[in-house]
Amino acid sequence: MNQDSIVNRPKILFFSPEKMLLNAISVFVLTTLFYFFGASLRLVNDLSLFWPLNAVLAAIFVRNPWLNKAVYYFICYAAMLVYDAFTTQWGWQSTIINFSNMVFIITAARLLLRYSRNMDESNWALNAFNIFNFSLIAAILSSLFGAVGSLGIHGDYHEKFMPLYADWVSEQFSTGVLMLPCLLTASLPSWRKFSGIIPSDLYPLFAVVIAVCTAIIIGGAGSLAFPLPALIWCAIRYPLPVTALLTLITGAVEIVLVAHAAINLHSDQPLLLVDQMFSARLGIATIAICPLIVSISVDAINQLIKQTSLRADYDYLTGVYSRSGLFEALKRRTRQQKQTASAQTLLCVMLLDIDFFKRINDSWGHECGDAVLASFAARVLETVGDRGMVARIGGEEFVVVCRTRDPRQGFDIAEQIRKTIELNRFHYDQQSLFITVSIGLAEATLGENTLEATFNKLIPEADKNLYLSKRQGRNKTSASTNATEAIATSHISDS
Repeated sequence: MNQDSIVNRPKILFFSPEKMLLNAISVFVLTTLFYFFGASLRLVNDLSLFWPLNAVLAAIFVRNPWLNKAVYYFICYAAMLVYDAFTTQWGWQSTIINFSNMVFIITAARLLLRYSRNMDESNWALNAFNIFNFSLIAAILSSLFGAVGSLGIHGDYHEKFMPLYADWVSEQFSTGVLMLPCLLTASLPSWRKFSGIIPSDLYPLFAVVIAVCTAIIIGGAGSLAFPLPALIWCAIRYPLPVTALLTLITGAVEIVLVAHAAINLHSDQPLLLVDQMFSARLGIATIAICPLIVSISVDAINQLIKQTSLRADYDYLTGVYSRSGLFEALKRRTRQQKQTASAQTLLCVMLLDIDFFKRINDSWGHECGDAVLASFAARVLETVGDRGMVARIGGEEFVVVCRTRDPRQGFDIAEQIRKTIELNRFHYDQQSLFITVSIGLAEATLGENTLEATFNKLIPEADKNLYLSKRQGRNKTSASTNATEAIATSHISDS
């Protein structure tokens, strides 16, 4: 996501850094609204079955960092107390229970803000493990107060602390994990995207609906896992915000269905005449297939990364290194340089340019030119072998990089390339073409320098010698004066 898309994304203007009164009213209203929603789900021991308020406010404080001030925390807490004062008879328990809510909100928000890499929207949705960890920490801390406040809420002070504490932790933790990813990635939808939807795009959504319906029909503890493969399918096909929303809806629906016994976890009287083991086996099978789905997806991603890397490192037409790929190869081989090369080892750089290549394109067309380039690169690769690296650096220009013992060895490799190209014909569309190549050569001892540094140093000299070869009639290898003298001396001594 680029910076422009972040700046231009439409926002719902509930809050503004400059408008404290608007912020205060918005915090109070939203707290009251979601408190009412959670209170309407108080089905068990007057505690809510599904409590969205804490996750919603934690997300609000994360997405609007300027709200993280004591005054806004106090307004949020006051709104909770006011609502309870008008709707419950909890008395002092309300102060403790709502303090528990504030502990979750502040802890989750502060942790999310502290460990996010930066404050732009592309990093609001932290990875799932951070949201998992932070929700668990916030749930453990806040539930200590919530469980204490819940003791004797019905006048029975003999209730045990641990069952209440476990109930609080499970509710706060599950709600945080379900809601925070959705809330932190939510944005106004782009309606243009809906115009391109095709029926197959809805298959993962239908799969989720079918899985939930199957869970209602079969029942049993294993049925809760039935939507998992469908949700993973959604994660593969849909963007993160859509997947997070579908996960939230699915989880919330399952919680409500279990509470209303629409999903019968005990399967005493299931709609289908099956026993508990049927549901358990299906649930285990559902869980077992999920790692396979993820593994297949990861493998596909790795293959895509590999293909992308190949396209970046290799020239698509000729199969030799691209310019960037050559530099990456030089970096990799630099790490082996100290072990495999002495200080006197030479690095030889050859620039190759196909003579009169423009005439081929003009006379036979660009398809013929492409065929000649591919065949040329293959012959250069075959000639060089494992003695060096070949790269295409633009148009009909190639470079060969070798490590050699002496100037003569590099010159001999260049001459082998030149003669191979000169003596072999190229075939295209039942036509035979003869081409030649001009080569400019430069060499230097590696010493303590890296391969990349030495290569960059030699390229201008090789280019100058390539120009010399062309000026002297083409189909020629030219080297620097010192290298030419050393080669001549070597030939004399051999004779």
